[in-house]
Amino acid sequence: NTSKTSMSDCCCFVTVSTAEVGIIERFGKFSRTAEPGCLCLCCPIEYLAGKISLRVQELNCSLETKTRDNVFVEVRVSIQYMTIKDKVYSAFYILENPTATIRSYIYDTIRASLCHMDLDHAFESKEEISSALKAHLQEVMITYGITILNALITDLIPAAKVRDAMNEINASKRLKEAAYQKAEGEKTIKVKAAEAQAESMYLSGVGVARQRKAIMDGLRDSIVEFHSQVNGTTTKDVMDLLVLNQYFDTIQEMGHNNKTKCVFLPSDQNPTRDGILQADASTGVKDT
Repeated sequence: NTSKTSMSDCCCFVTVSTAEVGIIERFGKFSRTAEPGCLCLCCPIEYLAGKISLRVQELNCSLETKTRDNVFVEVRVSIQYMTIKDKVYSAFYILENPTATIRSYIYDTIRASLCHMDLDHAFESKEEISSALKAHLQEVMITYGITILNALITDLIPAAKVRDAMNEINASKRLKEAAYQKAEGEKTIKVKAAEAQAESMYLSGVGVARQRKAIMDGLRDSIVEFHSQVNGTTTKDVMDLLVLNQYFDTIQEMGHNNKTKCVFLPSDQNPTRDGILQADASTGVKDT
C-alpha cells in the first residue's frame, strides 16, 4: 500500500502581532521576515524562530560610582530604545541579550564621565552627561540594529551624610544672606533716620533764626518808638529796660515749674577783666 500525505497535513498557521516582526527559518537557516498577520508555514521545513518587537522599550538601571572629590553617588539612568525594522536580522542574530549589552555600556560611560567631575559639577552637568551617554550608545548599538531615542540621568543620589552636609551648607548660606540683608535694612533705616534728623535740625535752625530775626526786628522797632516818644532817654536805657523785662519773664517761667533747679552765679568771674577795671578805676581817682 502506498501512503499519500495531503498538502494540508504539512502546513501550520502562526500569527505575528502588530508592531512585531517574525523571523522565519528554513532548516535552521534564516529564510525571511514576516509582517504582522496570519502566516502559513510548511512544517517542519519552516518554522517561526522568534519575534522582534518594534515598540519603544525602556531600560532602567542604577549604579554606584565615585566623583573626582571622592564622593560616592548612586546614578539612576533611563534608556528608551527601539529596534530598527530594516535591521531586524542584526538585532535577532548578533546580540543574544541586548539589555545586558546596553547596561554594560551605560556603566562604562557614566563612570568615565563622573570620575572627572566634582559632585556639584555633576549635578550641574546632568544634561551634558545624558548627551554624551546617548551619543556613545547610539554609535555602538546602531551596529546591532537598535537605535537610542533618549538617555536620561533621572537622579544623582549621594550618601545620606553627604546630603546632610550639603543641606547644612545651603542653610548656612541662606542664614548668611538673611543676616546680610537684615544688616543692610538696619543700615538703611539708620541712614534715613540720620538724614531725617539732619533735615529736622536744619529746619529747626531756620525756624530759630527766623524767630530771632523777628525778635530783633521787634526790639529795634520798640527802641525806636520808645526813644521817639519819651524825651531824655537814650538807646542804652531802652535796652536795659528790655533786658530787665526779659529777666523778670525768665524768673516767672522758672517759678511756674516746681521741678526747676537753678544755680545763680556771678555774671563775670574773669580775674583779668576785674583787674583791668580796677586799674582803670584807680587811675581815674588819681587824675581827679
